[in-house]
Amino acid sequence: MKMNIDQLQSMAKTIRKDIVTMLTESGSGHPGGSLSAVEILTTLYFNEMNINPEKPRDLDRDRFVLSKGHAAPVLYSALARRGYFNVDELKTLRKIGSILQGHPNMNEVPGVDMSTGSLGQGISAAVGMALAGKMDNKSYRVYTLLGDGELEEGQVWEASMSAAHYKLGNLTAFVDYNGLQIDGKCEDVMNPAPISNKFEAFGWNVISVDGHDFEAIMNAIESGKKVQDKPTVIVCKTIKGKGVSFMENQAGWHGTAPNREQCEQAIEEIGGEN
Repeated sequence: MKMNIDQLQSMAKTIRKDIVTMLTESGSGHPGGSLSAVEILTTLYFNEMNINPEKPRDLDRDRFVLSKGHAAPVLYSALARRGYFNVDELKTLRKIGSILQGHPNMNEVPGVDMSTGSLGQGISAAVGMALAGKMDNKSYRVYTLLGDGELEEGQVWEASMSAAHYKLGNLTAFVDYNGLQIDGKCEDVMNPAPISNKFEAFGWNVISVDGHDFEAIMNAIESGKKVQDKPTVIVCKTIKGKGVSFMENQAGWHGTAPNREQCEQAIEEIGGEN
């Protein structure tokens, strides 16, 4: 699937409204970091990845690992809108009996390539997938999304060291660099900056972009593909809570669900077709 920029922007609005709506229905979840990653996942699922919803376990498919597993709502919406399961399922988020729990479960949700939630571990799984692909001479690519707060986990850097050591040019990581985590500013909790310099020192090909600019994200992905002897990290400068005025750049919306009134306001602000 290859959507153009206008189509991607329209889909991003739809996904944002899905996120707000499903979190309101569940009464719990993580809106801030889900909203900040919308353009990244929209690009991957509707323009970039070689995937087929009718064959979710195709051995030659591209893989995606949501290392920041608490941002499950953005992944669930992307999967539903891409056709992996019925969109109505989104209304069951975090409810008893639902396949859509607070963190992605690869055993229950079609299209989820790795169960995630414990921060720092997803990128290790992605490295393993990419290494397997390289060893088996497969053409698939592996993508993973990390939060900037997640970079405080030591396992991230062990995985990063391994990815560079094995020259995993088939691996692309995205960092959702919104500057905030559950306890406040990342720089105040445990400063991960300078992020680009750290990945470069670990042997990665580093690209920095506006994480809400579709063209910039797409160009970065294509540029990364040309580097075959290094993994690529795309550091995406984003806004936590993007698209909803009262959520933007507010750490308090890391893990707080909107009420009905706030949901209506958010939907109106996001705009686009219903």
